[in-house]
Amino acid sequence: MISSKYIVRQPVKDLKGTIIGYGIQYYGENQAYAADEAGGNEFAAADTIYSFLTQNTDKVLKGSLNFMTFTTNLLMKQTPKLFASSDLVIQVGEDVIIHPLAMRFLERYAREGYKLAVNDFQFSPRYFSIIDKFDYIKINFQTAADVSIRNIVELAHSMGKKCIAIGVDTEELYQKAFIMEVDAMEGLWVAEKLLTAVHSSSFLQSSFFQLMVAINRDDPDVDEIERIISMDAVLTYSLLKIVNSSYFALRNRATDIHQAIVVMGLGQLRQWIYLLGTNNSEEGPDANQEEFLKLSFMRASFCSALMKLAKDMPISQNEAYLMGMFSTLNYLIAAPLEEILADLPIAQEVKDALLFHSGRCGELYDLVLSYERADWKVIGDLAEALEIPVNLLTNTYFHCLGDVNNIWRSLMESGEDMAPAPSAPAPQ
Repeated sequence: MISSKYIVRQPVKDLKGTIIGYGIQYYGENQAYAADEAGGNEFAAADTIYSFLTQNTDKVLKGSLNFMTFTTNLLMKQTPKLFASSDLVIQVGEDVIIHPLAMRFLERYAREGYKLAVNDFQFSPRYFSIIDKFDYIKINFQTAADVSIRNIVELAHSMGKKCIAIGVDTEELYQKAFIMEVDAMEGLWVAEKLLTAVHSSSFLQSSFFQLMVAINRDDPDVDEIERIISMDAVLTYSLLKIVNSSYFALRNRATDIHQAIVVMGLGQLRQWIYLLGTNNSEEGPDANQEEFLKLSFMRASFCSALMKLAKDMPISQNEAYLMGMFSTLNYLIAAPLEEILADLPIAQEVKDALLFHSGRCGELYDLVLSYERADWKVIGDLAEALEIPVNLLTNTYFHCLGDVNNIWRSLMESGEDMAPAPSAPAPQ
């Protein structure tokens, strides 16, 4: 039997809901090595983490602040040096702080510019004696008493340290984190709180500017235009909706982006893009809306990639892509998802998956959601049901993540380069 080894990212948010970084969670050799669990079979953890990360450093951490748990063995193997100090927070638990040699390694990493975090900080002398060595203090809100949390937060803040609540899996713990005045929090509830209605039909300004350039080339590249639209859930939804409206009176409805572009034609597509430009807000989407759009792009890519691995699927790879892309539409557009999907020419199996989590498409969609949540048991069960080799999941996930990050970075940089300069104020 092939052992299951998964690695996934989950957001760490400040009290305003802004993502300040990601917690890297591991599962290997039938044991979990999550943000709140640094112990266990250290050699199994080292094997799981080291063997994978040596091949995927650019996809896992590049371009964002990430909290990664390191065991004593991993510290001694100098695994943190696989990553730039600007991208990594070295996170450790009790197994490291009681190990004199491991602590000396930590001090060396700190001198080299790495930030340090202590996990599941306890209200005890053992932890108080090492608090000055760490930049972030993580407190498990599921196990720590309120009085201990309050005292730890006050002490940490008096020493200029930042406190992060972990294990925030319920609304009650989420509210407690505010009351205790921590600096940030992570957990299942925190990850789910990204999915709060932002209700804006704004698309990314950078997408718009790239489309403007692409559509106005002497010889427009349809593949380039399709790629830009496919990275934005609102643009994709808007294009499919308009091209399948009564205006075009299609005998057979366009079911993907390429078909929609062909049906509309470059001339009318150019007019549609100009129309979007006049209707979009001057400010564009805020940071939370951008996270939604990026999440929908990641889900689309992951659904599409897993679709190639799954057996007996009733939909095409393009339809799997749209399933992931449209999974956040009800948060971006002020309408119930059922109403949004009603007029879209996508397979009924996709609609049933998004609305009711039913059928094999529902299992594929749930596998994507479970991977986001690091729900290890459900991941294995769904992969087995879809006949997807579990040993391919993590590489597939991070291949998609790497592609999304690279394309997104290019999209943001291009948007900044192509954005018009602000106009001069009118004379008084």
